[in-house]
Amino acid sequence: MSNSNIRKALNKVTETRDIVLSNGVIKRAVSVYQNHFDGVPAILIADENTFSVCGEEIYQQLRAANLTSIDPIVFPGSPMLYANYDNVLLLEEKLRSTIGVPVVVGSGTLNDLTKLASHHLGREYMVVCTAASMDGYTASGASISRDGFKQTFACPAPRIVLADLDVLMKAPYKMTASGYGDLIAKNVAGADWLVAEAMGIEPVDKTAWDMVQGSLLNSIENPLLLRTKDHVIYQKFVEGLILSGLTLQYYKGSRPASGAEHLMSHLWEMHEVAHGVYSHGLKVGLATIASAALYEKVLERDFQKLDVEKTVKDYPSRDQINEEIKRIHSNPQVIESTISQCMAKYPDRDVLLQRLSVLKENWQAIKARLLVQLIPASKMRQMLTDAGCITHPNQMEKSLDDLKTAYRQARLIRSRYTVLDLAAETGCMEECLDELFSPGGFWS
Repeated sequence: MSNSNIRKALNKVTETRDIVLSNGVIKRAVSVYQNHFDGVPAILIADENTFSVCGEEIYQQLRAANLTSIDPIVFPGSPMLYANYDNVLLLEEKLRSTIGVPVVVGSGTLNDLTKLASHHLGREYMVVCTAASMDGYTASGASISRDGFKQTFACPAPRIVLADLDVLMKAPYKMTASGYGDLIAKNVAGADWLVAEAMGIEPVDKTAWDMVQGSLLNSIENPLLLRTKDHVIYQKFVEGLILSGLTLQYYKGSRPASGAEHLMSHLWEMHEVAHGVYSHGLKVGLATIASAALYEKVLERDFQKLDVEKTVKDYPSRDQINEEIKRIHSNPQVIESTISQCMAKYPDRDVLLQRLSVLKENWQAIKARLLVQLIPASKMRQMLTDAGCITHPNQMEKSLDDLKTAYRQARLIRSRYTVLDLAAETGCMEECLDELFSPGGFWS
């Protein structure tokens, strides 16, 4: 894969106009800025860590070019900045005091806060990437917690993305591992999209599919070399993250890159006491293995023999599911939002009857397509191990019971249809979990 793929993807989106990805491009930050915001003052945003990495250097470049309107907005480096709505409003208030283009130096949290605050003020912005930790640099929408609930707020992607490979490779390696977990997740997210299409819920957009899946395997190959910061492998990996974000920008939604694995991660994040101890991407990586392992158990079933009438009869009612949601969560606002999300995909009897009939009739073709798409769970676990990611719940202070609970609960927090819904609706979820967690099973 080469930068030509990014150029092609840029032609399909309308928000991001330029991506500068190479070694040493920090030294050209002001000229890149001037190409798009000629003469307009910049407002640099960072935290103490990213300011010391390259934020101060960029600020001095802007200052020398007479392109600064106020002093930099620098958040504390500790405790870790959290992407919540209060911080969006705080940044928005700081930006409102002056006219200028926000130039954020940072990764996930700083980028999301700046993205949404800039949108509220009707301004375009530029991001300078400091770590290859996620695919959100080029994505529309900001992942922000509000009232205890992680939400994606609609807002445009940055106009300009500047990614200096020298800077990215110097970031703490755990941030690269986080990005790897986020990127490999696209494999099982793609499988979930195929399932949603097969069940008549959400058709696959070929352009978006090709953008994210076309070069995915090439972007995640050789994770051991990624750890040694092999230049070629690292650049392909970063390009994969950027392409994934551009896909979300093109599609105007996260379906091409987010499935059951992200639901499990979001569930854990909703229940975190201390935020940011384990990054989003590391949690997603573990949940990706979990999703792949569930797929293998589901694919062992012969749904050509499914008793559709009995399965529909046994499926929980709306009231039963709503009571389960109330049992899981304590925050009334979270309960209300979760019920709304879950009920948006709840299949009434006739819908479920038709859905399962389609599955039964077309199971062999569906299964064949999924087997081509999916990386085997054991191989995925090894790839994530090689990349230095979390591959077992006890590595992030969770038990196997916690993981088993996440399988059951994650599907209830969002309207997205995934393998979790497939297993639940076909009535095989508990049987699959027993096999995964039994002695000799995948998680034993």
